[in-house]
Amino acid sequence: MSPVFPMLTVLSMFYYMCLRRRARTATRGEMNSRRAIESNTRALPINVEIVQYAKEVLDFSSHYGSENSMSYTMWNLAGIPNVYPSSGDFTQTAVFRTYGTWWDHCPSARLPFKRMPPTFCSQDYVELAFEEPVYPTAVHILETYHPGAVVRILACSANPYSQNPPAEVRWEILWSEAPTKVNGPQARQFTPCIKQINFPTNLIRLEVNSSLLDYYTELDAVVLHGVKERPMLSLKTSMIDMNDIDEDEDDEKYGCGMDTLNKQFSVVTLREWPTNGYFDKLPYELIQLILSHLTVPDLCRLAQTCKLLYQHCCDPLQYIHLSLQPYWARINDTSLEYLQSRCTLIQWLNLSWTGNRGAISVSGFSRFLKVCGSELVRLELSCGHFLNETCLEVITELCPNLQELNLSSCDKIPPQAFNHIAKVGSLKRLILYRTKVEQTALLSILNFCSELQHLSLGSCVMIEDYDLIASMMGAKCKKLRSLDLWRCKNITESGIAELASGCQLLEELDLGWCPTLQSSTGCFTNLARKLPNLQKLFLTANRSVCDADIEELAANCTHLRQLDILDVVMFYSPA
Repeated sequence: MSPVFPMLTVLSMFYYMCLRRRARTATRGEMNSRRAIESNTRALPINVEIVQYAKEVLDFSSHYGSENSMSYTMWNLAGIPNVYPSSGDFTQTAVFRTYGTWWDHCPSARLPFKRMPPTFCSQDYVELAFEEPVYPTAVHILETYHPGAVVRILACSANPYSQNPPAEVRWEILWSEAPTKVNGPQARQFTPCIKQINFPTNLIRLEVNSSLLDYYTELDAVVLHGVKERPMLSLKTSMIDMNDIDEDEDDEKYGCGMDTLNKQFSVVTLREWPTNGYFDKLPYELIQLILSHLTVPDLCRLAQTCKLLYQHCCDPLQYIHLSLQPYWARINDTSLEYLQSRCTLIQWLNLSWTGNRGAISVSGFSRFLKVCGSELVRLELSCGHFLNETCLEVITELCPNLQELNLSSCDKIPPQAFNHIAKVGSLKRLILYRTKVEQTALLSILNFCSELQHLSLGSCVMIEDYDLIASMMGAKCKKLRSLDLWRCKNITESGIAELASGCQLLEELDLGWCPTLQSSTGCFTNLARKLPNLQKLFLTANRSVCDADIEELAANCTHLRQLDILDVVMFYSPA
């Protein structure tokens, strides 16, 4: 028989399997509404397109501006454009807190988590609500300065204005791409080609990565185009796009449905094989090393192949360091329950961005820490809006070895809850950026957490007297190496003097947008003389900084590598 016939048989079987897969996962109507089958396919004109600007900014991870103003804040993304099509640095735009890579090389930089999926590169996000739920046909992002930071656009099935919250919240990726370098800082309208989704949405999320930028990116507005009825694509041929064949795998690997990940966590049915192949001949430690390079979903898939690999993939040693942030849209109480038995030895845990809109409950979080919290050293909970006072109490009781706690932008935690943190005397790093921590709680934390080396209090607007806080730091936190006081409104030369005298190991100090500091009092000269180990110093927007201050820094701070004097306008040359 000619070798052609077996090949044709294989191809026929492959084609049949593809059709069976499509039939299992889609109705006839859903199949017809997939991606375009040919280049000239167009949506049938059965709907009038709705064009709308964002009505409201619901959530975000950081911004350059103050909590008490509109300048450079995410809230500027609501409504019609303020700046576009003009280019340049405008206070009426939305600006995130960081840019470039130099933030990763300062003394306060944290070690990255390993086994992160290569497709996840997001650093910040903002969520926008629109008036009308629509099936998106286009998303326009108006970037007015240093564009190119947006790396992912997502749509949510939940209507933020609905009185009845849905039983399940779905997130679907409309567009995703690795960060790219854009030539030039000029304004542009960014309109990526988005995919169709099978539910209407009025909640859009932008995720950004600013690592390739030379300066802060500035966003002016977001425009959502869509139709009320689900669009159908006209089919002029019966050809199947080969990209569609792998669509189910893509959804499983990169999608945002919770069911897929939870099924992977829970599957225990294993195929029966007579042997485990060459894996039986490898040392246990070598197999563990090989598997340490896999992401969490890949570990779950591999666990379904045979009993030997199931044993390796469920070994708690594979979960010493675990970041669930890349899968934030798929993590819920069920996910944490499935992971409990694998995380009994976990030391680093990243739950940043997870659990919002009811996905993780207080009881679910507490049950997980009861099983997995005893060995925790590092806990990342940035933007965890499910957190309340009970959660902080549970953390302090069940995590006795905790050294690093990140509560950045957890702005739903009530002020009194932060008192519980004082019970964790082993803390070395505490990030309270954009939280509602009050002065009494912070004084208690500083008094009992004398091992602190890194402390972030940026944009903590509920602290009444930063001089008193600085005095307590100088008295109690002798090991402090980095301190972020970004936009603290009332620290004076008195507090700076106490801080510089008591915390002489400081290598990083952020005093950006602290308007009550005046060079004429000698506060910056005092800093330069008392803190010779400084490597990074932010004096952003302090109009009183003068030549003499810079000369003192140059003469005394010989390790200085990063100096931010942006928007300092009072340099002069002596007569």
